[in-house]
Amino acid sequence: MSTTSLPTTIRTLSQPDPNTPKVILTTSPLPALTPGSKTEHLIKVHATSPCADELIWPQNDPQLFSSNIVPCYDLSGTVVQAPSDSPFPPGTDVWCSTPPGRPGNGREYTIATTEELATRPKCIDAVTAAGVPLSAVTAVQALFVHGGIRGFRDGEEGKRENATKEILVIAAAGGVGIWLLQLAREAGVGGIVAVCGTDNVGFVKELGATEVIDYRKQSVEEYYSRNEKKRVDLVIDCKGGKSLEEAWSCVRQGGILLSICEPPENRKPAGCTTRDVQSSFFILTARGSDLTDVSRLLEEGKVVPFVDSVWNLDDYEKAFERVGEGHTRGKVIIVP
Repeated sequence: MSTTSLPTTIRTLSQPDPNTPKVILTTSPLPALTPGSKTEHLIKVHATSPCADELIWPQNDPQLFSSNIVPCYDLSGTVVQAPSDSPFPPGTDVWCSTPPGRPGNGREYTIATTEELATRPKCIDAVTAAGVPLSAVTAVQALFVHGGIRGFRDGEEGKRENATKEILVIAAAGGVGIWLLQLAREAGVGGIVAVCGTDNVGFVKELGATEVIDYRKQSVEEYYSRNEKKRVDLVIDCKGGKSLEEAWSCVRQGGILLSICEPPENRKPAGCTTRDVQSSFFILTARGSDLTDVSRLLEEGKVVPFVDSVWNLDDYEKAFERVGEGHTRGKVIIVP
């Protein structure tokens, strides 16, 4: 697409008040690349995906967000402008997640940098692809960067070590959970305990769970209080709140407790006796290279993405409502 054929204005989602979790559909000027930038790319958005609770992020971290808040940090699109030496020249189909704090991708055109981008594998269509990057990269970093699980490049030696590990995934049928299960399975993790509701028990088993806790029938705290020897090496919490509080009863002494929702120490129960736990809250680093193994596994048919529902930009309110229900199976997609 030539520069002369680009629109001067675009439709975009906007969160006008950072203290109010409400989104509107409006128009804005076409995003402009920073003059002289060697990393920025202008991208035609094919689809994006809202993330649970993202509309309250500006309240929790007001210094991070500018006055121009565009939601949705997943991206599937095609490059229309790029630096002359970019590995993603115009016409390249790309996917990535972009970091909060910059305007997101709930708009017809957006900007992403070389470090954030990856080439979209041909085995996945442009709409489905929009539901993968943020969740999959979060799962990659939770397991292999912060969680002590050996990565795919460690080969059979890494798999042998991973076979001795047991992990617990809270909210296992959600957007991040489905990638945690599949990537842990492919990395050879020996025990994968999934926490989900009754309707998703069979689903998470298909994705790799070796054991399932149906939270509608018993809490994780009840499950692990009966046998402390069953405590796991790594807990990854994708829910927060009461679930994160109960997670402290599941991790072994010297284990790791991660949350992608809030700091675990803030939910540590009074009188908790578990010692030497490495607990941390993390937000992913938007890094396209972390999609390399995900792309390979997709092309080999070893992992699959899941789309809960697809909405056009005019129906953005319904899309955010669906995410807010908290019981999606896979990702909600918005197509500009």
